[in-house]
Amino acid sequence: QVQFVESGGGLVQPGGSLTLSCVASGFTFSDYAMNWYRQAPGKERELVANITRAGDNTIYPASVHGRFTISRDNAKSTAYLQMDNRKPEDTAVYYCDVARVGRGQGTQVTVSS
Repeated sequence: QVQFVESGGGLVQPGGSLTLSCVASGFTFSDYAMNWYRQAPGKERELVANITRAGDNTIYPASVHGRFTISRDNAKSTAYLQMDNRKPEDTAVYYCDVARVGRGQGTQVTVSS
Protein backbone atom coordinates (compact mmCIF):
# COMPACT_ATOMS: atom_id res chain seq x y z
CA GLN A 1 0.00 0.00 0.00
CA VAL A 2 1.44 3.33 -1.10
CA GLN A 3 1.62 5.92 1.66
CA PHE A 4 3.02 9.42 2.06
CA VAL A 5 3.15 11.07 5.47
CA GLU A 6 4.02 14.75 5.60
CA SER A 7 5.00 16.57 8.75
CA GLY A 8 6.61 19.78 9.94
CA GLY A 9 3.93 22.33 9.14
CA GLY A 10 2.30 24.79 11.50
CA LEU A 11 1.82 28.45 12.29
CA VAL A 12 5.10 30.32 11.79
CA GLN A 13 6.23 33.90 11.61
CA PRO A 14 7.60 35.50 8.44
CA GLY A 15 11.32 34.96 7.92
CA GLY A 16 13.38 32.14 9.36
CA SER A 17 13.46 28.52 8.28
CA LEU A 18 11.05 25.62 8.38
CA THR A 19 11.60 22.10 7.10
CA LEU A 20 8.83 19.80 5.94
CA SER A 21 9.33 16.04 5.77
CA CYS A 22 7.61 13.37 3.69
CA VAL A 23 8.07 9.70 4.54
CA ALA A 24 7.02 7.39 1.71
CA SER A 25 6.32 3.67 1.74
CA GLY A 26 4.80 0.96 -0.42
CA PHE A 27 6.98 1.52 -3.47
CA THR A 28 10.67 1.78 -4.39
CA PHE A 29 11.33 5.37 -3.39
CA SER A 30 14.66 5.67 -5.17
CA ASP A 31 13.08 4.79 -8.53
CA TYR A 32 11.08 8.01 -8.72
CA ALA A 33 11.54 11.75 -8.91
CA MET A 34 9.80 13.58 -6.05
CA ASN A 35 7.70 16.71 -6.07
CA TRP A 36 6.41 19.15 -3.51
CA TYR A 37 3.22 21.00 -4.38
CA ARG A 38 1.22 23.58 -2.49
CA GLN A 39 -2.33 24.80 -2.69
CA ALA A 40 -3.62 27.96 -1.09
CA PRO A 41 -7.34 28.65 -0.57
CA GLY A 42 -8.96 29.75 -3.81
CA LYS A 43 -5.80 29.11 -5.84
CA GLU A 44 -4.65 26.37 -8.17
CA ARG A 45 -2.16 23.77 -7.02
CA GLU A 46 1.40 24.94 -7.63
CA LEU A 47 4.54 22.86 -8.06
CA VAL A 48 7.17 24.34 -5.74
CA ALA A 49 10.02 21.85 -6.04
CA ASN A 50 11.15 18.78 -7.96
CA ILE A 51 14.13 16.51 -7.35
CA THR A 52 15.52 13.71 -9.50
CA ARG A 53 15.74 10.09 -8.35
CA ALA A 54 19.37 10.41 -7.31
CA GLY A 55 18.92 13.89 -5.89
CA ASP A 56 21.43 15.38 -8.30
CA ASN A 57 19.15 17.91 -9.94
CA THR A 58 16.37 20.17 -8.67
CA ILE A 59 13.82 22.54 -10.20
CA TYR A 60 11.97 25.46 -8.60
CA PRO A 61 9.53 28.05 -9.88
CA ALA A 62 10.44 31.73 -9.64
CA SER A 63 8.07 32.20 -6.71
CA VAL A 64 10.29 30.13 -4.38
CA HIS A 65 13.64 29.98 -6.17
CA GLY A 66 16.45 30.88 -3.79
CA ARG A 67 14.23 30.41 -0.71
CA PHE A 68 13.13 26.75 -0.87
CA THR A 69 15.40 23.71 -1.04
CA ILE A 70 14.24 20.19 -1.80
CA SER A 71 16.33 17.20 -0.78
CA ARG A 72 15.92 13.49 -0.26
CA ASP A 73 17.35 10.57 1.66
CA ASN A 74 16.72 7.42 -0.36
CA ALA A 75 17.91 5.19 2.48
CA LYS A 76 15.10 6.58 4.64
CA SER A 77 12.53 6.94 1.81
CA THR A 78 12.13 10.53 2.89
CA ALA A 79 11.94 13.83 1.04
CA TYR A 80 12.40 17.24 2.62
CA LEU A 81 11.44 20.79 1.79
CA GLN A 82 13.38 23.51 3.56
CA MET A 83 11.60 26.85 3.47
CA ASP A 84 13.82 29.86 4.17
CA ASN A 85 12.78 33.51 4.39
CA ARG A 86 9.12 32.56 4.75
CA LYS A 87 6.51 34.99 3.41
CA PRO A 88 2.77 35.28 4.10
CA GLU A 89 2.12 34.23 0.50
CA ASP A 90 3.73 30.87 1.30
CA THR A 91 0.65 30.02 3.36
CA ALA A 92 -0.82 26.84 1.87
CA VAL A 93 -1.24 23.12 2.27
CA TYR A 94 1.98 21.44 1.16
CA TYR A 95 1.92 17.97 -0.43
CA CYS A 96 4.62 15.54 -1.45
CA ASP A 97 3.82 13.80 -4.69
CA VAL A 98 5.16 11.15 -7.02
CA ALA A 99 3.80 11.16 -10.55
CA ARG A 100 1.65 8.10 -11.34
CA VAL A 101 2.15 6.78 -7.80
CA GLY A 102 0.32 9.08 -5.43
CA ARG A 103 0.56 11.96 -2.98
CA GLY A 104 0.12 12.64 0.69
CA GLN A 105 -2.68 14.31 2.61
CA GLY A 106 -0.65 17.44 3.04
CA THR A 107 0.58 19.58 5.91
CA GLN A 108 -0.70 23.10 6.56
CA VAL A 109 1.84 25.92 6.66
CA THR A 110 0.55 29.30 7.82
CA VAL A 111 2.96 32.24 7.71
CA SER A 112 1.67 35.13 9.77
CA SER A 113 2.92 37.64 12.29
